[in-house]
Amino acid sequence: MPNIKSAKKRVKVIAAKTARNKANRSELKTQIKKANAAIETGAADKEAVVKAAVKKIDQAVAKGLLHKNTAARRKSALAKKANA
Repeated sequence: MPNIKSAKKRVKVIAAKTARNKANRSELKTQIKKANAAIETGAADKEAVVKAAVKKIDQAVAKGLLHKNTAARRKSALAKKANA
């Protein structure tokens, strides 16, 4: 446990950021799973679900959760599945 005031603050700040990142990452994974499920079942609203997943991926890049090339790869894979 840190003794210095600034180090104590860093522990708090890092814990808050970690929690925020974990929640955002979890939401991203959920959206991608929903999109994959919609594609596999051939749901009527699959285009809307895929579009929402792509938006989440773009937001993850903006927040620094994903690298832009990783995001491009995931979006490409979703589009490829949706169009197949």
